[in-house]
Amino acid sequence: MTEGYKVQTYHQPVKRYCQTMDLKNEPALIKEYRNRHSEDNAWKEILDGIRAVGILEMEIYILDNRLFMIVETPLDFDWDSAMAKLATLPRQQEWEEYMAMFQDCDATATSDEKWKMMERMFYLY
Repeated sequence: MTEGYKVQTYHQPVKRYCQTMDLKNEPALIKEYRNRHSEDNAWKEILDGIRAVGILEMEIYILDNRLFMIVETPLDFDWDSAMAKLATLPRQQEWEEYMAMFQDCDATATSDEKWKMMERMFYLY
């Protein structure tokens, strides 16, 4: 897609976290993983939980079997405490188990353990 993506506008400064994870390199599984994250199939409780811990926006991009996630939060957001809280919210563990079959990582890991935080190595401005 070369036309770009519209980004959210905030009336406050935000922090951005970038993470990556690999899926199993099996086209049928990748197709189903995409389907389960579609607007019609993503679980409402999971989306509500993400918002409840203070996340303003979350986007996942895909290339082959590589996922890249961008998370935007307020400046006072504390990642570790938010992820600990998220893990206890309704259906979160069930969602992790539901997604595990697609992910190329430990099936018993939490979301925060599966997604690897990336380091920014370049910044234009």
